[in-house]
Amino acid sequence: MSRPVSTYRVQLTPDFGFAQVAEIAGYLRELGVSHVYLSPVLQATPASRHGYDVIDHSRIRAEFGGATGFREMAEQLAAHDLGIVLDIVPNHMNTANAQFWSVLKDGPASPYANWFDIDWVDGKVALPVLGDSTEPVVDGDVLRYHEHEFPHPGHYRLVDWREGPGYRRFFDVSSLIGLRAEDPVVLFATHEVLFWLLDEGLVDGLRVDHPDGLADPRGYLERLRARSGGVWTVVEKILIGDERLPDDWACDGTSGYDVLNKVNGLFVDPASEGPLVELFTRLTGQPGDYQAVMARAKREVIDLFFGAEVARLAKALGPDGADSPDGRETLRAAVAELLAAMPVYRAYVVPGEAPPRMSVEIVERAAAGCSPAARSLVPRVLYGAAEAITRFQQTTGPVMAKGVEDTALYRWFPLSCLNEVGGEPDAFGVSVEEFHEFCADLRPHTMTTLSTHDTKRSEDVRARLSVLSEMPEEWAEAVSEWSSALRFDPHLDYLAWQNLMAAWPISAERFTDYLLKAAREAKTAISWINPDPSYEQGLREFAREAVRLPVGEFTARIDVFARSNSLGAKLVQLMMPGVPDVYQGNETTDFSLVDPDNRRPVSYPRTPSSSWDSAKLLVTTQALRLRRRLDPAAPYTPLRAEGEAAEHVIAFRRDRAAARGVPSRPHAIAVATRLPVGLARRGLRADVMEVAELEADLVVSGAGSRAGTLVGPDNAVTVEAVTVEAGEIGGHRGNELGEREVRLGWRGTTLTLPAGTWRDLLTGGLYTGRIPLAHLLGQHPVALLERHDL
Repeated sequence: MSRPVSTYRVQLTPDFGFAQVAEIAGYLRELGVSHVYLSPVLQATPASRHGYDVIDHSRIRAEFGGATGFREMAEQLAAHDLGIVLDIVPNHMNTANAQFWSVLKDGPASPYANWFDIDWVDGKVALPVLGDSTEPVVDGDVLRYHEHEFPHPGHYRLVDWREGPGYRRFFDVSSLIGLRAEDPVVLFATHEVLFWLLDEGLVDGLRVDHPDGLADPRGYLERLRARSGGVWTVVEKILIGDERLPDDWACDGTSGYDVLNKVNGLFVDPASEGPLVELFTRLTGQPGDYQAVMARAKREVIDLFFGAEVARLAKALGPDGADSPDGRETLRAAVAELLAAMPVYRAYVVPGEAPPRMSVEIVERAAAGCSPAARSLVPRVLYGAAEAITRFQQTTGPVMAKGVEDTALYRWFPLSCLNEVGGEPDAFGVSVEEFHEFCADLRPHTMTTLSTHDTKRSEDVRARLSVLSEMPEEWAEAVSEWSSALRFDPHLDYLAWQNLMAAWPISAERFTDYLLKAAREAKTAISWINPDPSYEQGLREFAREAVRLPVGEFTARIDVFARSNSLGAKLVQLMMPGVPDVYQGNETTDFSLVDPDNRRPVSYPRTPSSSWDSAKLLVTTQALRLRRRLDPAAPYTPLRAEGEAAEHVIAFRRDRAAARGVPSRPHAIAVATRLPVGLARRGLRADVMEVAELEADLVVSGAGSRAGTLVGPDNAVTVEAVTVEAGEIGGHRGNELGEREVRLGWRGTTLTLPAGTWRDLLTGGLYTGRIPLAHLLGQHPVALLERHDL
């Protein structure tokens, strides 16, 4: 068993299975990763493109190559010194499985009745499938309704498809039934194959999907760690704001959304909040207060999707006047109100234990703004019956996911790079010091990432969008121009312009698919359950016309800065504390939007088609290879630049850990440019000043050029020839910022390196002592240094 140093996420599909993964083993080894991180491998519905809808936990998926194919893949990967990390799904499975069929047939008497979290009513479970007046048809021992099949007779009742089911489900997806992984029998039955793979040494790590759905996440992780032998494990836990992973969880960290949002924030200028929010409200008519939009969205999804869950929770919370229709309705309304007020996915209260102080504060703070009826529920969800406590904990997450991720983030989007899983769209920017403090608290083996199969947009789309935070006026002018030429829905258009610009070039088909999903998630005009053919046709026409507009001209203007953001974010994520993951294809540029767009097939090997591609592949490869030479828990120490432009750089070092009496020593340094537009504007001002001095000192007749040396207060830095054209000063340069202005923007800003000689793995340059950043970052907006004299 080897602990991962870095991972590469691969989305398995029936078209890209184990044999195809084996074929790219050599490429991934050269890239520098230590482990291949696979999407779920157990038998799912045959046509599934994601694998989170398991139907048989006893088999490795046939479409991928089955157990034989898995073993052959593992052998090929091992031959290239690559291990395997698996994505596992303990919370739910697809309803089309043999165990649930047995439950529907035999009811509570089924040997599998305890597998599922079922709300039995008169010995039957509600199945929400009815959608028209068609009568179910009995066919022998099977009851058929359209494509659905059920045992006949059975312990179920068919209800309208808009109603909630009589079982816990994954969010609002009734085809995914909740598993009772808290039962050891269920845990071992559903993990049998996974434990076999671990015991055989074929798997080195696990990523646990949606632990917040479980009745007892802490207990599950303890049992998993005990049975797995302490294998490296991370969890898909969505943390909000300053929330941290519970200290008593037996895992190595999260799957990286917390890191993603912190890294993203480094490249967002907080000064843009006012102008961008004003632009958003003016174009959309939405309020400027995100919190109000989020609260409304959560209340709406509870009414739309979670009536069954609210009713079951209300029943668990006790009678208390709920023995009459009016009493039951009052209690349900209070439950819904408290659920909507919860600010995080889960507060982690365990029945029979004193609730943690932070958990009490979260629930009490949520209830403080609620009605007296909702506030009266606080003691019961913190100290009440076990089922009431657990049911409340399991319901807050789905409300957050559907209300925030899948609704509010599609309604409030002044700067949509902030609208990520776990992100806060009204939190503009993360300072360098805030980021250093965040890294100081990270678990050393947590996963870090920038893109996943579930992100709302890829890292390079966000890199472009982040540039808008530094040029809101220019952006507003461009949007006004496009909007004057083409309009459709004020609640959607501004989101469309942002993502069209940032995903450029994009086909009309891909853009249409994105906008249809965005509109359905927003639920302001259409939704998944309330379609409108005329609206959808209008949206398709809007998308076809929008991609014909010269939006790409604006993208081309900002790409020099987006490239800087992209490379900076990549280097920071790969070199900061934790185990870095690279999502498939993101070693080069990727301009994908939300799924299924970000799950499109990837071709290998990745071949650069632009200088941005080449630079990103270089940064990724060199950083991953360096990480193989570093302990994942290597100490992290901030480095601080000196000079006027110091705010435009983030730098830190990673040390070689102390051993056998030898103290730790600095071994690697990462340096990245941030807020490059502001840096370029500094450079433009410096350029104008220097040219003015040259004009005064040199004899210039008409138009001509002279070479010069720009001297900062501490160091002399030779730059390219300064061209002086007649009438240039105060002219067009203000509209044409680029790499030259970025370099000039550093002026006398320097970074002092730790003692020794340092080699930049990206350029081959050698450095020691105090280095002008204009020199260190002259070729790339980032530098990756390794100690050269050890």
